[in-house]
Amino acid sequence: MIDRTTKLRWRRNFRRKQKQLEGIGSQTEESLDRHFFRRIGRLYEVRMFIISWLLLIVLLIGMTVVQTRALGSYYQTVKPLPGGIYSEGIVGSFTNANPIFATSVVDSSVSKLVFSGLMTYNNKNQLVGDVAKSLTVDPTGKIYTAVLNSGITWQDGKPLTAEDVVFTYQTLQNPDVKSPYFSAWQGIKVAEIDKNTVTFTLPNILASFNYSLTGGILPKHILANIEPGSLRSALFNTTKPIGSGPFKWHNVDVTGSEVTDRTQRVSLLPSSTYYNGEPKLGEFVIRTFHDEGVMLESFKKGELTAMAGVQDLPDDQMKDLGISQYNIPITGEVMAFLNNKDPILADVHVRQALVSAANPQEILASLSYPSIAAKSPFLHGMLGYDPAAVQRPYDVTEANKQLDAAGWAKGVDGIRTKDGKKLTLELNTLNDIEYATVANQLQKQWKQVGVVLNVSSLDQTELQTAIEGRTYGVLLYGISLGLDPDQFAYWHSSQADILAKRRLNFSDYSSKVADAALEAGRTRLDPSLRAAKYKPFLEAWSQDAPALALYQPHFLYVSHAQVFNFNERALNTPSDRYADVQKWMIRTERVTN
Repeated sequence: MIDRTTKLRWRRNFRRKQKQLEGIGSQTEESLDRHFFRRIGRLYEVRMFIISWLLLIVLLIGMTVVQTRALGSYYQTVKPLPGGIYSEGIVGSFTNANPIFATSVVDSSVSKLVFSGLMTYNNKNQLVGDVAKSLTVDPTGKIYTAVLNSGITWQDGKPLTAEDVVFTYQTLQNPDVKSPYFSAWQGIKVAEIDKNTVTFTLPNILASFNYSLTGGILPKHILANIEPGSLRSALFNTTKPIGSGPFKWHNVDVTGSEVTDRTQRVSLLPSSTYYNGEPKLGEFVIRTFHDEGVMLESFKKGELTAMAGVQDLPDDQMKDLGISQYNIPITGEVMAFLNNKDPILADVHVRQALVSAANPQEILASLSYPSIAAKSPFLHGMLGYDPAAVQRPYDVTEANKQLDAAGWAKGVDGIRTKDGKKLTLELNTLNDIEYATVANQLQKQWKQVGVVLNVSSLDQTELQTAIEGRTYGVLLYGISLGLDPDQFAYWHSSQADILAKRRLNFSDYSSKVADAALEAGRTRLDPSLRAAKYKPFLEAWSQDAPALALYQPHFLYVSHAQVFNFNERALNTPSDRYADVQKWMIRTERVTN
């Protein structure tokens, strides 16, 4: 039996433990309230805190990546690599790679890539040796001696010798061959001195002769057995030409059944035997197009690496920052040739008035590309150029005085008349956006002094017919001048004769003073003496106003990306763009400095 004292002790212990449990529960409730329920309301703040830290971490990682890439770019450079297919688009068609027949833009381009000449132009547009390591002229000024570089071979491995050079020029001189360059080589004797030496003996001194030696050399061992009259149609010209240039023939493919959609793909491979080093490109492809619009579409699709000779680039492609544009001046001039045998233009006062009434700066501003103004038959910087002997400046008042003096009276309608006839001229030019723009400017400017100008834009065949027949009053046309001041072909009276072989005197200009100066200038080898001899020609030209000089034409070359080692400098002909083609590269890689 449990006594009373024990019961009381148990009761006290129970009550003490009960109070302890109540205290623990109270503490637990207080802890839950303080550490859990009270902090439930702060979850939003905690979430924002966590998100902020996460964003900060992401930002730091992003900045690290950007900085790493930036530093990578700083310590790395883009390096061009050999290889790749270079596809160049040209408007026209391929017909003949043989350099003694190639005249079109396409044919000249293919020929320049496959063949090499005695002389060439470097990346500063200076005449330098190519196959020839030296070219000298004797004291008489009539005998030129070319010494060839040794070790040059044809693309079939055969050696190129003086025998090939003599064969080339003697073939060109053969009338049965019918080369377009035939007339320029008449009377010149070409002889082999030894296997590396050739002489050219001229009938008369011709200071500009060295510039005629840039044409491609032909392989005698392949062509010697072909009849001269059959050479133009030889398979050599179109299937497997063998040259000594940077690229060798591979093949040609034609696609399209209709003329309007037909394209040609001329494929050339780098020549391992090229004496200036094997080209860096893996393949050079020339693609021809009948129409510039079709070529532009092909370029947009990325089917072309570059386009040559584009007239103008559409605005949508101008905005493409990945496109590289090269506006290259040509050593030539666009002129408005005034037909001196036209009844109206036979009067020097009328010709002088037309020159004075033209505003060249306004015409240049209308063009779609920056251009260089021309003021004389010589380009600025050319040997003999004289800033004091240039064409008349823009002066409308002077133009009106000249027309008044010539008896052309201005009527109430602003148009001049004489003997009941209006002062109306016919201008012929090529059917081309650029020429049309210039013709419209001349039409507007000459109308201000009372002259009506009718403009006819013709295709190439129609324009050549007009030139041959001299059916125009004014001819808006571009001519090639080159680096030498010998402009005999364009201004000497003999070149206006209907029996002249080329008849490039488009103005039918005739002046005894100009003739004598042109003859004297081309027969002097001393530069200072040549310049002095040409001065009377420039003064006569300025006074007689046989033409209106406007500007240097350009050659627009467009590529999708940078073409490494492509030099943007003045060209004498479009095919001279290939001066350093063996160094061109389009592939790239990043390398650490």
